[in-house]
Order: sequence, then C-alpha cells, then structure tokens
Amino acid sequence: MKMAYNYIDLTRSEGGIMVTIHLQYVVDQNQKRKAVLLPLAEWERIVEDLEELDDIRAYDEAKSGSQETVPFEQAVREIEEGYKA
Repeated sequence: MKMAYNYIDLTRSEGGIMVTIHLQYVVDQNQKRKAVLLPLAEWERIVEDLEELDDIRAYDEAKSGSQETVPFEQAVREIEEGYKA
C-alpha cells in the first residue's frame, strides 16, 4: 500500500493564545486517512496539556466530594509520623 501525505495547519485560540498544530495525514491510495504525523515538540505539548487536564479533573472531583477537615497541626503531625514509620 503506497502512502501519501496531506499537510494541514490547524490554528485555534486557546485562552487568547493562538496555537498552531502542523498535522500531516498519512493517506492510502484512495485518499482515506490512515494515520497522523506531527512534530515531536507539538506531541510533547499535547501530552503535557492532557496531564494538566487530568490533574484539574482530579482536583475538581476532590473538591466536589464531602471532605473531613483536619486542623493543620494534626495534618503535619500525621505526615511526620508517617515518615518515621
């Protein structure tokens, strides 16, 4: 199967910042998209963004649940006791 490449630049606004992704679609002889190629730096930025989004979702989930409050001094004491164990 012979592959060809279609080049597309996607530009979108993200929080007032313009983000451009340089996609290359790998297509077959029928011009059906089979895969995507993009520069490594752009892929690394996408992975970082996904990790940050996961952190935000975990934070939001933790904040939405019922929480037992612990005085600061007690929390520090419990942490220090955990290090000694």
